[in-house]
Amino acid sequence: MVLRPEALAHPLTAVLRQVGPQSCPSRFNFHCHTLRSDGSLDPVDLIHQACELGLEQLAITDHHDHRAHAVAAAALAEIEAAGQPRPVLWRGVEISCLLEGCLVHVLALGFRDDHPSLEPYLRGSAVVGEALRAEAVREAIRAAGGLTLLAHPGRYRLPHERLIAAAAELGFDGAEAWYDYGMQNRWTPSPLVCDRIAADLSDRGLLQSCGTDTHGLALDGR
Repeated sequence: MVLRPEALAHPLTAVLRQVGPQSCPSRFNFHCHTLRSDGSLDPVDLIHQACELGLEQLAITDHHDHRAHAVAAAALAEIEAAGQPRPVLWRGVEISCLLEGCLVHVLALGFRDDHPSLEPYLRGSAVVGEALRAEAVREAIRAAGGLTLLAHPGRYRLPHERLIAAAAELGFDGAEAWYDYGMQNRWTPSPLVCDRIAADLSDRGLLQSCGTDTHGLALDGR
């Protein structure tokens, strides 16, 4: 399987090509939450922790909410103005949808700001009806110029093999390969399941992501 041309040309794709089991939590984090949804961290506090960890690339992916991005971007601008190193911040949001009749979460990454296609998915709660279908979510993210990745494929009632196959068939750009299913105090990718997911994505030519899915007060943990 070959990525669609728009995904191949997306600047985040080159970054995701570098993702591996050791990328998170100290280098990349493309899945974390703030007080804007169900997280415990203020966006500014999250940014300061990201800098302390030495993160190179970051996306805040609150559930159906994008307001933390502007606050985080302003904090990063102050850090940069002070001459301190800072991560690259990508736009992100976590969206609920139905895939194979199963309620799953999708990470929209690197999309354009204020694109009308995503507006229904940024109102603080999941949509209903046809807009909840995975195809509709994929199209909305594509229209906004973003990448579509299935979040934590091993956490659902259907096996990850079936869900990844269905996501690939629908034209998803990838999935979250490296994830701490044990939800340890300090993020560590779960053996075996993450390896199988990563191998599946690699065989399909799809992108691999990683993230802590932080909801607590420490960005390097769950």
